[in-house]
Amino acid sequence: MDAVEKTRYNDEELAEFKAIILEKLAQAREDYELLRATITHSSSNDTEDTSPTFKVLEEGATTLTKEECGRLAQRQLKFIHHLEAALIRIENKTYGICRETGKLIPKERLRIVPHATLSIEAKKDK
Repeated sequence: MDAVEKTRYNDEELAEFKAIILEKLAQAREDYELLRATITHSSSNDTEDTSPTFKVLEEGATTLTKEECGRLAQRQLKFIHHLEAALIRIENKTYGICRETGKLIPKERLRIVPHATLSIEAKKDK
């Protein structure tokens, strides 16, 4: 085993993370557009009012206020921006490096939270 600590992920590893991020980004954008459509159509009384607008609502409350949809849309947009920033870090080859410790964030964490910029240790210290 090499005694030198790895300082960045290699191109193959970065490609794996990029694929994960692109998939999450596509889903996040789709969900955001559905939220926006819900907000836009919430004041109309057409047939769209009676059909489930998107998966998120099917499992939870059947009606959300325009304000709640707006908050969800804002959160979704913020998530999209975080994912886009992660793609930039991949291009710069700085992806997966903790901004506090400078050490690599474990792959397991990045697979779950691909836009993470802090290791668990650094996050606990906050």
